[in-house]
Amino acid sequence: MNTTNLRVLPACLLAAFSGSAAAAGFQLWEQNASGIATSFAGSAAVADNAGTIYYNPAGLALLPGLNVSLGVAGNRSSYEFRNQGSSGTGALAGLSGGNGGDAGQWTTVPNGAVSWQVAPQWFVGLGISTPFGLSTEYEDSAWVGRFNARKADIQTVNVNPSVAYKLSDRVSLGFGINYQKIDVELTRADTTGLNRFKGDDSAWGWNAGALFTLSPAMRVGVSYRSAIDYSVDGSRSLGAGSTAATADLKLPGVFILSVWQQVSDRWEAMGDLSYTDWSNLGRVNVRFAGGSESTALNFRSAWRFAWGAAYKADDAWKIKFGISYDRSAVPDGDRSAWLPDNNRIGLSLGGQWKPSRTSAVDFGYAYLWQKNPTINQTSVDSTGATANLRGRYDAAGHLLGIQYSQGF
Repeated sequence: MNTTNLRVLPACLLAAFSGSAAAAGFQLWEQNASGIATSFAGSAAVADNAGTIYYNPAGLALLPGLNVSLGVAGNRSSYEFRNQGSSGTGALAGLSGGNGGDAGQWTTVPNGAVSWQVAPQWFVGLGISTPFGLSTEYEDSAWVGRFNARKADIQTVNVNPSVAYKLSDRVSLGFGINYQKIDVELTRADTTGLNRFKGDDSAWGWNAGALFTLSPAMRVGVSYRSAIDYSVDGSRSLGAGSTAATADLKLPGVFILSVWQQVSDRWEAMGDLSYTDWSNLGRVNVRFAGGSESTALNFRSAWRFAWGAAYKADDAWKIKFGISYDRSAVPDGDRSAWLPDNNRIGLSLGGQWKPSRTSAVDFGYAYLWQKNPTINQTSVDSTGATANLRGRYDAAGHLLGIQYSQGF
């Protein structure tokens, strides 16, 4: 397959694959809607459908025959600003405007995966997912923070062919290649008109994992997804003028350690510990003819903890629930109006219905509670005037998902 064809598929899919951050930074955990109800606890160890490709490709070794999984998650983020002394200097002195309304919105994150056992010990699969996404847009374009942010839109699509080898009844290994496309748009106001950077790029990465079956009632999974380096090419426009522009962006590597345990005939429990290395995303520099613009992010690495459980009511129904804690990648002193993120706690509930032995419908809901983020951000416009955005956000999120899985 040539490079042109490789770029066409993700470019078409980006129209449907958009998301708003449901984890630290602008990371998206909902790559398998069946995990929403348990807060994605046990993500690298459960391996009960083809969606395991994203969290741990070694899990394919638990899926005999042919398996297909299709799902979609809906994410509603909410960011409502409360002004507490924002101000400007120079041409922006006397800065005024409203609070911007709600910068969050509903977004969708589809996912799909297929797996196939090609030999007694060999398994292959293909997953399509959206590992990262951000969508914030202030309802009032004349809000008081318009010189800091108007809109942020980051979309990714990841195509992930994978292979797994069953080393023994106790150990399986998996490996995958990732072809990932990104689209970026960042806009804010300027005294000379709208300031917008828009661009895209595609790059390669990899993921690998291992699954250990310690007993028929307990599994441990470990996996790693590599960081991906982008050189986002596009344009930077200021008012009526536009010029070619480039920005380097490195999306983080992710490590996951998971446990799944069958506690009794009816109860199963699972846990997750993950680490996302955001430390390389310190500053975004947009370079264009005649100059450059720089935005400090100073992201820090983030930890995530999750615990979940499932109760088997009968042969057809399971009830699921879970809790998670995400440590934000955004430091308090470097919070941006494009991403007013903070530490969050997730509470989730849902279930699974099995209409037959080889099919399952999973559904779930999660409420994402955040400590209200504060912001003290200064931006500089093309005249050298500064705008200082000071205040706090009322922030929260809702996550809904449904998934159908079928074995053949």
